[in-house]
Amino acid sequence: MTGRSLQTRLALAYAAGIYAAGVLVLLLVDVPLAGVQSATPADRPAPSTITGTGDGIGLHRLLVGSAVALVVLIPVALALGWFVAGRFLRPLRAITATARVISAGDLHRRLDLGEPADELTQLGHTLDDLFARLQASFDAQRHFVANASHELRTPLAGLRTLLEVALADPDADTGTLRTACQEALALGGHQERLVEALLVLATSERGVSRREVLDLARVVEKVLDSRREQATEKGIDLAIRLAPAVTAGDPKLLESLVANLIDNAIRHNHSPGHVTITTQMSHSHVALTVGNSGPSIPEDQIQGLFQPFQKMAPDRNGLGLGLGLAIVNAVAQAHHATLTAGARPEGGLSITARFAPAPALDQLSSAGDGARGARRPGRPGGPSRS
Repeated sequence: MTGRSLQTRLALAYAAGIYAAGVLVLLLVDVPLAGVQSATPADRPAPSTITGTGDGIGLHRLLVGSAVALVVLIPVALALGWFVAGRFLRPLRAITATARVISAGDLHRRLDLGEPADELTQLGHTLDDLFARLQASFDAQRHFVANASHELRTPLAGLRTLLEVALADPDADTGTLRTACQEALALGGHQERLVEALLVLATSERGVSRREVLDLARVVEKVLDSRREQATEKGIDLAIRLAPAVTAGDPKLLESLVANLIDNAIRHNHSPGHVTITTQMSHSHVALTVGNSGPSIPEDQIQGLFQPFQKMAPDRNGLGLGLGLAIVNAVAQAHHATLTAGARPEGGLSITARFAPAPALDQLSSAGDGARGARRPGRPGGPSRS
């Protein structure tokens, strides 16, 4: 069953209000008039001397007139209610029509409501902001899909070409085929890392599904166990100053954030160089800061590094995917963390992630943790994974 339109309901509501006001006015007028009594002046000449009071206005006539007035008021109230409702709903109809056009695919259009500045105008401005965010989101999604398709197609095309060349060579021996297989494995490894990074990025953008209380200092230590050898081979010194930094979040996503920050600091560095990793906490936030030496980065290009597949320079070792800082940004947004980045005057980048502290920080036992604040030299470990 189709319900009444909003204009019909508003018209009935307005008409009921007008009609109730009319009934109230008639009651306030009729009741006093019904008791009014007319007096005959005593000095008026009359056939007989009659003084006193007589009947007031006829009750029957008064009731009939009131009933006629109420009947006439019904269509008048309905007409006024319909007119007033239509006037109030006119901007809403314009909003609905434009929103339908925008939702059909034209995200560039806007409502652009002008005067008067009322609640409907504020609703229009809110919808314009929403459409702008949707347009930016869809544009970023299309750009990301195009870049991801290109990045996934490149190793596949290289693998196909490699195999075709190896198979087409009639003089190929065991050594040639072994070399081709090794190159194919390298291309497959690159593709595997890319798919894994895309999955991590998608998981980060989906949001936090579970939260656990954890110490970012311990997460950093865990990640560094598999990065120290790579830093040593590149001649990069690790300066680690870790204090308890307890927050709440998804352990896997936060470990991915820490790993990508450290990998980015080691990969985009020079020899000799250094990476500084600090954690600290206060009553208002928990902070993780990763700074590294390296080439100078223009300030106007820093924000672009947090977009997918953005690279300052070609990756010579083939390990960079252009997704590390994009994953960091997605994880930070999923945890409602503040991410700030700045270029170091001597070269390199410094990135700080600030999280909300976990509850009951006063229960944290810092005994034995203060030793982690000492500067630690690099020691052998495992290779980087991303």
